[in-house]
Amino acid sequence: MEREWVAEESVLVDAAADAVWEAVADPWRMPEWSPELFAVRVRGGRGPAGEGTRFVGFNRIGWRVWFTTCEVTASVPGEVFAFRVSSFGMPVALWGYRVEAVGENSTRLSEYWQDLRRDQRGAGFVSLLGRVFTGVPAERRAEVNRRGMRRTLERIAAALSGGVTTE
Repeated sequence: MEREWVAEESVLVDAAADAVWEAVADPWRMPEWSPELFAVRVRGGRGPAGEGTRFVGFNRIGWRVWFTTCEVTASVPGEVFAFRVSSFGMPVALWGYRVEAVGENSTRLSEYWQDLRRDQRGAGFVSLLGRVFTGVPAERRAEVNRRGMRRTLERIAAALSGGVTTE
């Protein structure tokens, strides 16, 4: 199996772009949406996080539990929210959401992931850690994340609009 380094999924949400962005840019709300993330500890208060905000995400797949350190890298109201994930100080991934108004009360929400475990010192080690802690080999991470993104986006759409339209 050839390793994929990026993945992206999108849905249409029956809600205004600003409301969608506010929901996805609030790290405290992420456990509501994600099938892996079950808790977050954020430096700072609740609400949309700005660039430079740091938080710790606590994740689970089955009996396996692990944490990652995250830093917000982009936070533009109504447009984008992204954060870089690291483990033991080594880059792991970039996660983000793009928000695009498709009418007055309809928004295309895209979630994307980029694997950063390459082309740097420690990439092999952090890939091994990923497999040990998550049970998912690096070659399958994009597939697992894509499935998780679909569930995450469906949950966001359901919470904000009461329904999902797949693209």
